[in-house]
Amino acid sequence: MYGDSETIRRRAAQLRDQGADVRALADELVARVEGLGWTGRAADAMRERVTDRASHLRRAADRHTGAADAMADHAESVDEVREEIAATEARVGALVADARARIAAI
Repeated sequence: MYGDSETIRRRAAQLRDQGADVRALADELVARVEGLGWTGRAADAMRERVTDRASHLRRAADRHTGAADAMADHAESVDEVREEIAATEARVGALVADARARIAAI
């Protein structure tokens, strides 16, 4: 076996799911803070900090998605290379069989 593209695809899907989970947590964090009904300077400071943290979480989620996309592309490349290897093996096998037949005919 020259590469396990299905395992790569499963890991890509896991990363994509993790990215979605992180993004959902960021959204939930912001929604909870906005729903507090708290006012004043301290509340504003907290909202600003939470918004900043949520932004960091969303960037992390985007990186998960980017990594998942790269892994999915890699899985496609693995499949293409495996197909090329199989075709080459078949051609070489045919050439070897032909050579053996010619030698046997001598």
